[in-house]
Amino acid sequence: MCGFDHNLKTKLIPAAKGLRELFFPRRCVVCGKFLGMDERDLCGACLEELPLTYQWDIVQNAAFERLARRFDVEDAAALFFFGAESDYRKILYGIKYGGRKRLGRQMGALLGTCLAKSRAFSGCQAVVPVPLHPLRRWKRGYNQAEEIAKGIAQAMGLPLETHLLRRSRYTKTQTKLSGAAKTRNVQGAFRTDPRRAAALHADGIHHLLLVDDVLTTGSTLAACATSLLASSFRLSCTTLAFVA
Repeated sequence: MCGFDHNLKTKLIPAAKGLRELFFPRRCVVCGKFLGMDERDLCGACLEELPLTYQWDIVQNAAFERLARRFDVEDAAALFFFGAESDYRKILYGIKYGGRKRLGRQMGALLGTCLAKSRAFSGCQAVVPVPLHPLRRWKRGYNQAEEIAKGIAQAMGLPLETHLLRRSRYTKTQTKLSGAAKTRNVQGAFRTDPRRAAALHADGIHHLLLVDDVLTTGSTLAACATSLLASSFRLSCTTLAFVA
């Protein structure tokens, strides 16, 4: 009986998927073309053409230099270049505003796989996503940086730490602000939990990988770093996208 149930299940699952594809066809988030049965969120062609930065293989790359002007960062890298006119911007928009949590984890896993092969990030001991204010998280239903961080942590074999850093002040969205306004907007907006920090240090965790969705001016990462560095952590940073 058990064998019959297993065989029936193996036949029904592909059939159910086929029916779903027939009535609810999935499209590539980048180009809009229909996805194949084995493709998820991005078609093979768009995934192949993803404009990678390769910053994880470049010492003192552009991401590192941008952040190093603001705080003491050990290493930094983004997965792909972000352009306002590029269709690949739809990846970020889908993750942040379109409810595509799975896409966030998928892209995070791709980034984490790249970082895991890099000697520069071999010293990272835990993954920390940039937190959302509780009200914004409630409105959105999730934290896009956390979904990305989940994929990174799994790919790198590192623990995900979501209780260390918190957003203590509600801020405007950074998207349409100028560089100086972005800095003022998030200044003092993050706090490190002292008890959690002490527990991590006691466990020998001192080097954190801070994760956000996109690196533009670096204001948000710098605001987080101010609190984390004051709690005696070392920091490396990574984002999905990099605005050149």
